[in-house]
Amino acid sequence: MFRNLFNRGPQPVEPAVDLDPALDDLDLRAARDKAFGGDWQAAWDVVEAAGSDWERRGRRVWTLSVAAADDGAWLDAWRAAIPDDPTAAAIWASTLAERASRARGSAPAADTTPERFVGFAELSAQAAVVGRQAIALAPDDPVPWVDVLWAMFAGGRGRQQEFAEALAEVRRRDRFHFAAHLAAVSFHCEKWFGSHDAMFGLARSTAAAAPPGAGVTMLPVFAQFEYAMREFNWGTPTPKGLLASRRYFQRPEVQRELDACVAKWRAAGTPAHADAMVCRNWLALAYALSDRRAEAKAAFDEIGPYVASPAWSYFFGDRKHGFLSNWRWANRLR
Repeated sequence: MFRNLFNRGPQPVEPAVDLDPALDDLDLRAARDKAFGGDWQAAWDVVEAAGSDWERRGRRVWTLSVAAADDGAWLDAWRAAIPDDPTAAAIWASTLAERASRARGSAPAADTTPERFVGFAELSAQAAVVGRQAIALAPDDPVPWVDVLWAMFAGGRGRQQEFAEALAEVRRRDRFHFAAHLAAVSFHCEKWFGSHDAMFGLARSTAAAAPPGAGVTMLPVFAQFEYAMREFNWGTPTPKGLLASRRYFQRPEVQRELDACVAKWRAAGTPAHADAMVCRNWLALAYALSDRRAEAKAAFDEIGPYVASPAWSYFFGDRKHGFLSNWRWANRLR
């Protein structure tokens, strides 16, 4: 309190938190707005502009699908005009996967109603069917395979081989596709269909094989979040769970892995891949849990207002609250 009272320097301005999944992709924001106005061609243009940058194509497809899950009239018009358009099919598959996720909700299985599970299963099955239709229309595109992967989260126990085969299809098209491997690490975590060992094994082997600068080099950090959430904060986050998570992140072996991941991720220069903002959010959260204020502030400075990961809610209950409370701490405002 007194430090802030007698500090004559300018105070940092709290960011106006931006939860838009488009993040800092301004072209995508503009195209989505036009699509809502009836110009679905703008959506086609922005996805195709990604070319063979499959991660950027995937993020744009997913962001447009989030919008279509709320109001899909523009996508319906597109699909009616060009029934066999592979981009429209990919967005439709992702829209069904998004609706499936919403039907399931984020609560633990014990707190999820049978009706929610039924909706999750039905919409996931539809997403898988449409995903494979999109694959048939554009066989070289790895993006629809990601929705095939997510569709297996409904009734995934016993589907490990099927999941591995679908992941192999992604890898044949894009060896280190970020969204696909994020889905794979999630599938293999203990809260879904795997174990801590399986989750860490996949995250670490993928990160070790990937080239410097690839987003998947940060997957072990995400795995650490999953571990700490499952062990210390399962269900509803509590102050006791948060304290235990902080102690866990401050262990020397966790710190060494964090530093190694960051070093490899930054080794190719300033990361510019499509999911770099997600990785920056992971960095800020990991540094905050590690009590590394200077590094957390630097990460927040890179992020700006963009809240790009649900992992904030693992420990703070709400993404916006978690982001802002840690931003204030990093900037010595609390």
